[in-house]
Amino acid sequence: MDGPGGIAVRNDPVRAAAAVARRVLPRFPRALDAVHQCPRDEPERQHRPAAPEVAETLTLVWYPDGVVGAPYASVRAEARTVLYSCYFQYSPHEAAFVLPASYSTSDRALLIHAAVWLLTAQSIGVNFRHATPAEPRPSRPAVASPGMPPPAAAPAAARR
Repeated sequence: MDGPGGIAVRNDPVRAAAAVARRVLPRFPRALDAVHQCPRDEPERQHRPAAPEVAETLTLVWYPDGVVGAPYASVRAEARTVLYSCYFQYSPHEAAFVLPASYSTSDRALLIHAAVWLLTAQSIGVNFRHATPAEPRPSRPAVASPGMPPPAAAPAAARR
C-alpha cells in the first residue's frame, strides 16, 4: 500500500500547508488503517527468549568476607567438575566449594560468569544468595514502663 510519503515544499508556510492538505492528508486515513492492521496480522514476537528449562539448581552463597561458595553436599558430580575448572576449591574445613577472596574482584566476576555459563549449558540452574549472619542480632535493653522503676542491672561479677 502506498502510504503518505514526504513532499517537497517551498519556504512559504501558506503554500506548504496547502500542499500538505492537498497531497498528504487525503491518503492519511488509509495509511493509518494500514498501521493499525499490521499488528493484528503479525503475531507478537518475544523480545527476549525464555530461560532454558533446568533439571536442578545450584545455590552459590556470597559470604561477608568476599568468598563465594556452595556446600559440598548440594553440588552434583557434574557441577563439581565445572566448579573445579573455574578455580573453585574444595575446603574440607568448611565442607564447601569456595572461590577465595584472594582473587581480584574482576577475576572473581569472570570466573563466576564462566561457571554460571557452563552450568546452565548442562541444564543446571544457578541461584545466588547472601549468607545470613552467624551471630544473633543484639536485643534491645529493657525499657521501664511509665510509673515503674527501671530494671536493676546485673552485678559486675555476673556480667562476665
